[in-house]
Amino acid sequence: MKKVLKKIGKVMLGLLIALVVFLAGLFIFHNIMKQKEKPLVENPIGQMVEVDGNEMCIYTEGEGEHTIVFMSGYGTPEPILDFKPLWSRLTDDYRIVVIEKFGYGFSDSVDTERSFETILRQDREALSKLGIEGPFILCPHSMSGIEAMLWEIEYPEEVEAIVGLDIAYPNEYMEWGDEPDGASQMGSARFLNNLGINRLFTGDKIAAKLLPAFGTGVLTEEEKDIYKAIIFAKGYNKTLENETLENDITASKKILENPKPECPVLIFTSLGEGDPNDKEAVEKWRGYAKDYTSDMPNARLVELDCGHYVHCFETDKIESEMRSFIEEMDNEKEE
Repeated sequence: MKKVLKKIGKVMLGLLIALVVFLAGLFIFHNIMKQKEKPLVENPIGQMVEVDGNEMCIYTEGEGEHTIVFMSGYGTPEPILDFKPLWSRLTDDYRIVVIEKFGYGFSDSVDTERSFETILRQDREALSKLGIEGPFILCPHSMSGIEAMLWEIEYPEEVEAIVGLDIAYPNEYMEWGDEPDGASQMGSARFLNNLGINRLFTGDKIAAKLLPAFGTGVLTEEEKDIYKAIIFAKGYNKTLENETLENDITASKKILENPKPECPVLIFTSLGEGDPNDKEAVEKWRGYAKDYTSDMPNARLVELDCGHYVHCFETDKIESEMRSFIEEMDNEKEE
C-alpha cells in the first residue's frame, strides 16, 4: 500500500511540476508577445481626446443629417471593432460615432469611481471637445442602455432618438439587488489574463464563439490582431471592476423616478445570455423590454432569435429596421 501511495505521490508531484513549468513558460511567452503587440495597442483607430487628465478614444466616420452614437455594453474589450459589423453598413448615409469609455478599447484605464453620472459627463465632454454636436441617435448595447436613458432625462435636447441593442433596464438591476454582477469577477479574470491563459483561446473558431464580431467576416486579420492585443494588454482592468452594481442601482432608481423617454425609441431584444432553449429564461429576459416599452406610444420592440450581441448576429435585420425607423422620423418632421 505504501508503495502505491508513493507512486501516486510521485505522479502528482510530477504533474504539479509540469503545470508550474507550463504556466511559467506561458507567462514568459505572454509578456514577450505583449511587447511585440505594443504598436497595435499604442496606435488608436480613433481620435484621442483629454478628459479629466486622461485620454479617451472616439471614432467617427461618414456624413449625414443624423449622428448615431454607439455605446458599448459592460466589459466589451474593443467597442470600435465590436460595433463595426453594424456601423460599417451605415456610414454612407449617416455620421457614426463610437465612444470608448475609460477602461475600454484604446482609452486609458482609470482607478476612480465609475458612476453613470461620471461616465455620462465624460462621454459628453469628449464629444464636445471634438466638435461632435447633437442631437444624437443614441445606440447603446446592454448596460449602456442605462446611460442612454439618463442622457435623455438630463439632456433631452441632445437625444433625437434611442436605438437599443438588447439593452439593460432599471427594473432588471433593481431585481438583482445585492447579487454579484460581472464586476465582482474582474479580479480573477484579470489575473488569468495577466498570466497569459487567454492566449490559449485565440484560434479563429474559439475566438468567434467568445467574441461574436470575429464570426461576422467583417473584421480584417489586422483588426482581429488589434482586438486580441487590446484584450491581452488591457483586458479586465480596474476601471471595469469599479463599474459596480451599486452604481447601476443608483442610476436605475433615478430613471424610475422620471418619465420615460419622449423621443422615438427602437428596441431590439435577444434570446438572452443563457440557454436559448430555456423558454422561461428567454421570456423573463424579453419581459424587461416588453414592460419598459408597453406604455410608450413612441416605442417599437423587435424580438430577435439570437444571442446578446445582436449587432453581430442579426446585422441585416437591425440595419433595415434602423433605416426604416430613421426614415419614419424624418417623414414625421416634414408633416
